[in-house]
Amino acid sequence: MNLPNSLTLARIVLVPLLVVVLLTSFQGHLVLGLPKGMAAALIFGVASLTDWLDGYLARRRKQITVLGQLLDPIADKLLTTAAFVSLVQLDMVQAWIVAVVIGRELAVTGLRGVAQTRGLIMPASGLGKLKMVTQVVAILALMLASDLSGEPGRLLRYLGTAAVWVMVGLALWSAVEYYQTFAAVISGRTTAPVEPAASAEAAPVVKLAPAATTSGALAASPRRS
Repeated sequence: MNLPNSLTLARIVLVPLLVVVLLTSFQGHLVLGLPKGMAAALIFGVASLTDWLDGYLARRRKQITVLGQLLDPIADKLLTTAAFVSLVQLDMVQAWIVAVVIGRELAVTGLRGVAQTRGLIMPASGLGKLKMVTQVVAILALMLASDLSGEPGRLLRYLGTAAVWVMVGLALWSAVEYYQTFAAVISGRTTAPVEPAASAEAAPVVKLAPAATTSGALAASPRRS
């Protein structure tokens, strides 16, 4: 078990802790001396940091593995889904918005699964990564807003709500982009270029790579999804 994969596993372990902190009633609404929302934001922030750090270390140390590529998107989806479902319970986000986002994640994951059975892999797109950034901003802002009253709390709630709407738009846009690219390759309208290993740190916008040599193709693609 290398360091990048250990960080990914640590992110998964933080998921139930985040849910407990957000949804459990603590005396005085304090967790280890911090307001509950601030403690949850800290946990989520640390988990989000490991999301960037594990990919960076995997590329820097040349430790990109099949296990890491499988665990990383699962950890991401568990973290954001747990956070959003908890925020729905706290009446900070509308349930239908979270249903759309989770549905998009399941659809894209299914599309990638179909692509893999056909010998193709689908790295993360630029839109997908931007969606992830807006998710983090929205969740952190809404968690912090749950503890604050007055003008600061109102401003953070406005920021979080705006980020949620941007996230929904990016989620749907990127899902359509994934589908169009997949359909174009499957129908033969375009080819699936191989991503050079030297450019592993520079993720393509949307690119499909043949996985004829499984280990090589997987190692060439980014860990993020």
